[in-house]
Amino acid sequence: MRLLVTGSSGPLGAAIVRQARGRGWAAVGLDIRPGATTDILADVADDDALARAVAGCDAIIHVAALHAPQVGRVPDADFHRVNVDATALLLRRARAAGVGRFIYTSTTSLYGHSLVPAPGRLAWVDEDLAPRPRDIYDETKLAAEALCADATFPRGWAILRIARCFREPAAARAAHRLHRGLNMADAAAAHVHAVTVDVPGTFVISARTPFRRAEADSLAQDAAGLIRARLPRVAALFDRRGWPLPARLDRVYDATRAAALLGFRPRFDFSRL
Repeated sequence: MRLLVTGSSGPLGAAIVRQARGRGWAAVGLDIRPGATTDILADVADDDALARAVAGCDAIIHVAALHAPQVGRVPDADFHRVNVDATALLLRRARAAGVGRFIYTSTTSLYGHSLVPAPGRLAWVDEDLAPRPRDIYDETKLAAEALCADATFPRGWAILRIARCFREPAAARAAHRLHRGLNMADAAAAHVHAVTVDVPGTFVISARTPFRRAEADSLAQDAAGLIRARLPRVAALFDRRGWPLPARLDRVYDATRAAALLGFRPRFDFSRL
């Protein structure tokens, strides 16, 4: 398997390259910044560099992007150039080179305003929830998704909407993995696994939640009470480690479709940080 990974010097791209190489794949990293997992130093919007990079590739994982922390610090035009125009270039070059499978790294952030429910309510976040972008980052990631969905590849494409997987204190990570978080190793594994299956579609990628959709109102009003009543082992684990249980939740990410169709199941949950 010859695999191209864009954005290979970033935390997620680097983790993907390492896992792919661990499988014995010929994983080539492309990034504008140098790094141990980057082989091609180039701007992801450089058409000539992309044409050379995709030659002979069986699959591509497109991670490279400008991100939410850069909103307001980087011109909107740069977001369009990197997140949208570069994706269009890469898709065009990939199809011309006969690439079989294309995986696009997206984000749950593009649900935007849909993540902010009315007071006392909870947003159940799956692939059927309508994206409602809040900023240029969300807008350009959604636009890039549309480009991917319009493309045709012999083994199809997959769009992975990744939950938060950045570093944060253990108590916050544990609470977030109950309902909206993801381990970085699992985020990388989802991409590598998606290369191996010929299933098209858009998928929310998050840690498995112990909650049920029918519990949405209770979670929005008294999440800690529900956890202590229905999930006493979870409550006991949090108590032993001195982690506060979340008082109320505003959202739950549901990765059921990824498990059912992609066959991907995260290894890390709130108890394994």
